[in-house]
Amino acid sequence: MAVFSLPWEMFGFYKSNIEFLTQHAVDPDKRRYATKHEAVRHYIDIDHWGENPFETVPRKYWEAILFYSEPMLVLEEDSIKVSLDQIKETFSKDDILEIRKTVEYRPDLNPFEIPLSTGKTFYVDDVFSSYGILPYWMLQYQEKLTRAFEAKDEKRILRISAEMGHYIGDAHVPLHTTENYNGQLTNQVGIHAFWESRIPELFADAEYDFMVGKATYINDLEEYFWQVIEDSHLLLNEVLAIEKELTQTFPSDKQWCYDERLEYTMRIQCPEFAKAYAEKMDGMVEERMRDAILSLASLWYTAWVNAGQPDLNAIGKVELSEEDKRKQKKLELQFESGNILGREHGK
Repeated sequence: MAVFSLPWEMFGFYKSNIEFLTQHAVDPDKRRYATKHEAVRHYIDIDHWGENPFETVPRKYWEAILFYSEPMLVLEEDSIKVSLDQIKETFSKDDILEIRKTVEYRPDLNPFEIPLSTGKTFYVDDVFSSYGILPYWMLQYQEKLTRAFEAKDEKRILRISAEMGHYIGDAHVPLHTTENYNGQLTNQVGIHAFWESRIPELFADAEYDFMVGKATYINDLEEYFWQVIEDSHLLLNEVLAIEKELTQTFPSDKQWCYDERLEYTMRIQCPEFAKAYAEKMDGMVEERMRDAILSLASLWYTAWVNAGQPDLNAIGKVELSEEDKRKQKKLELQFESGNILGREHGK
């Protein structure tokens, strides 16, 4: 749906490849079965970080890691803790740049060491990233999309555009912003899939309006991504409280039904119960989906503008190479193995 919010200079290219975009928007979820590094990109447990996390959590990824991880400066015979403020005040610009680059683009989430220009070693045990890095990752991914437009690399443009749709979609889900991501802390297990899958499955095609207007340019991307997260998180209490109330007041024999899917019998929320939940939330799911659609179109448009508005009209439909197909097949096989690396969103 985001394709239909694009200006005509982008519309032809994206419309020609709309099937690719649709199919590959789920690749980030599949990649959670291929690498342990993927899962943390889909959420941020912002409430883990205190009473007013949007005021205290640093907006720069490397600063957030150092702020919460108590990094150590390794000396010849000892080690000393150094705070983020001390690092900014006493380390050279070159050392700070090296720390930032290493922290943000390191290949894993394990403890790591960074050699400094002074000959000393900087040691960091990252305790931050496992609670989710979604807004930081979206900013990095947006930069990748801009670079792809600059290089006129149509395959990378499409792949990143598709996957950005997945991440910005996750960011619009309130349950992707909390440690209580599946209601497991409040005896509401299963609410994640109820909110983001069952309700739209039942009502989106027939009842939701996905014509959201034209894409707009986003001036401050960092602020924008964090605002999306904050807007989602502000809805969390409502998401949980309404489901809790309905569970206690709705006829118990009409809350759960059984459905045949892919040769399996699944226990799932009854349509009547789902409708009551959706109505109590007063269109919240539809509104978050609409916002996600416009967000995605605006992010594509912003990357294109920032790349100098390259001409896309001559590209047309992009065909995958045999190597591209081989990599996709490998991802499909890893996904089908069923061994997820990292936490489940919720069932």
